[in-house]
Amino acid sequence: MNELFRKIAHRASLLVGSPWAFAGAVVVVVLWALSGKYFGYSDTWQLVINTGTTILTFLMVFLVQNTQNRDGRAMQLKLDELIRTHKTSRNQLIDLENLSDAEMEVLHTQFQKIREKATHRRAGL
Repeated sequence: MNELFRKIAHRASLLVGSPWAFAGAVVVVVLWALSGKYFGYSDTWQLVINTGTTILTFLMVFLVQNTQNRDGRAMQLKLDELIRTHKTSRNQLIDLENLSDAEMEVLHTQFQKIREKATHRRAGL
């Protein structure tokens, strides 16, 4: 099921992220707006676009989140590989995204100190 959902999410993200999808959406909205006079701008006429866009938005949230999760994970793995292969990097930074908030705060403080030292050195030149 995961692989099927991944394929569907990937294809859907490519499709809805295209200029053609945007153009299609604009056409649908324009046709809906133009049809308002024919349907007397009734509540049902308004409900059609409202319900349609609500359902599509609801479904797209899951597809977009899946794509973002996958892209984020791939990015983290690439960064982990760069850290792992660089001679002077600290390998404890690999898989950093799984640290607790307290552990991340300790690292953040360390990096702030490194930045401050670099700033002071530059100012002293």
